[in-house]
Amino acid sequence: MYLNPGIFLAALGITTLELAEASAVGIALYAESRRKLVFIAVAVGVIIILVPTALAGRLLSIFPLNYVRVFSATLLLYFGLRLMRSARRSFRYQREGFTGNNEGKQEKSFMVTSLSVGSVEAFEAAIVLVALFPNNFDSTLLGIFFGIVAVLVFSFILHSQIRKVKQAVMKVSVSALLLTFSAFWYVESVIIVDDLLLIPLFIVFFLIVYSISSHGIEGVKPAGKET
Repeated sequence: MYLNPGIFLAALGITTLELAEASAVGIALYAESRRKLVFIAVAVGVIIILVPTALAGRLLSIFPLNYVRVFSATLLLYFGLRLMRSARRSFRYQREGFTGNNEGKQEKSFMVTSLSVGSVEAFEAAIVLVALFPNNFDSTLLGIFFGIVAVLVFSFILHSQIRKVKQAVMKVSVSALLLTFSAFWYVESVIIVDDLLLIPLFIVFFLIVYSISSHGIEGVKPAGKET
């Protein structure tokens, strides 16, 4: 098995990010309903999306590599830009604090909400994962596995505190990683380039995404400046 560290980290990052959000909502619903079934519903929602995603990723590998790279680069570009916007919202919310917005619901509503949350967050991750799978199936699968394990462990340890974990910098990092692979695969579909190019590309994209996401938000330090 050939492990590609970059693809592994991208799969790990997007899986952890999206499923942590699903876990936070599941914990909030459990606190309100006191029904452990909400966790099962969230898990089912995740499974019914991620399993077909893995199958689709495997099927994509039958297409010519250049077409797969362009397709993958386009998906990563879309989600990388979308995640950058989400990071900006997180920087803004980071200053105001997180507040719950769950109101009293009937028992069936809790189950439906939990299932929906699991599916939606898994689908967000799937947009990226389906682009990573055909480029290195094993690395992507391993990243998903460790991402799920990380979310389960931190959810168990932190409980309700997981809702207060600051995700802005993590979103910036994942966004920069996705944009890095997007640019790299666009170039690689035309000419052969060294994998070492990924390192300076990531640094550049991280600085760009961080600057755009935090621009004009009071209390956020510019990238590279610590006190």
